[in-house]
Amino acid sequence: MAQTILDRVAVQRITLEAGKARPGRALLTLIAALLYGLGWLAAKLVTGIWLVVAWIFTAVRLGWHDAWEAHARQRVRGQVGPP
Repeated sequence: MAQTILDRVAVQRITLEAGKARPGRALLTLIAALLYGLGWLAAKLVTGIWLVVAWIFTAVRLGWHDAWEAHARQRVRGQVGPP
């Protein structure tokens, strides 16, 4: 009456299927997975770097613009001499 786990598992069928496995194809699958993962990681890094560069460029541009406006306001008031 008592069944063990091995009695419920199709061991022979698993053995037959495992025998059909081709090591070359498994190796190619692992290499493809590795290359895919590297490509995904590179895309994420490039996207992150691009976002940082765009943010820095925008911050510098806005800072330059604000400083130029402040300088122009001081010139209009006569507080700053000619450049």
